[in-house]
Amino acid sequence: MTEMSAIPLVFRDAVAALKSLTPRREIELDEIRPPKRLAPWTYALGAETCGPSGTEVTARLVLLHDPDGPPSWQGVLRLVVYLRAEVNQDLAGDQGTTELGWSWLTGALRSCGTSHTALGGTVTVSSSTKFGELALPEQEHELELRGSWTPLDEELSAHARAFHELLSAAAGLPPVGVSVLSSRSAERRRNL
Repeated sequence: MTEMSAIPLVFRDAVAALKSLTPRREIELDEIRPPKRLAPWTYALGAETCGPSGTEVTARLVLLHDPDGPPSWQGVLRLVVYLRAEVNQDLAGDQGTTELGWSWLTGALRSCGTSHTALGGTVTVSSSTKFGELALPEQEHELELRGSWTPLDEELSAHARAFHELLSAAAGLPPVGVSVLSSRSAERRRNL
């Protein structure tokens, strides 16, 4: 669409709400190319962060708008999240890790006070071993979360905050304003 007037107002307002929230300093957020065939109007954000223990997290938040409102959506807007996070070997082997990953999303939506319906998704935990020239690091473990939901209102600021909280939880970032003491700082304090 080349003319702003051809873009539905509900979609323009939703995009503006997603763009309005400034992420915490640990999160890099950029507009990325959205998928084209999922809905008539789409918008996407890409995000990266790294937690205090070195946990790398990448994610995408995609906004879909279809004025016809597909029945499975139960509305005309749909939010889709895709997140990948490194996990340690202990978490990779724990049966509860998938529930933990799902709780990052549901907890973020709840704590931000989002109003939504038709929430669904998957959490996959995988491990891979590298060989030959690619052998370092030898093993990698990863959690992949895919989720989608339909906002019940058209003001999406709370949903944008939930996306940021999801990233923070997956990376193990402390609450805003709380500093993590490094092991060297803790050791110095013990020696005082």
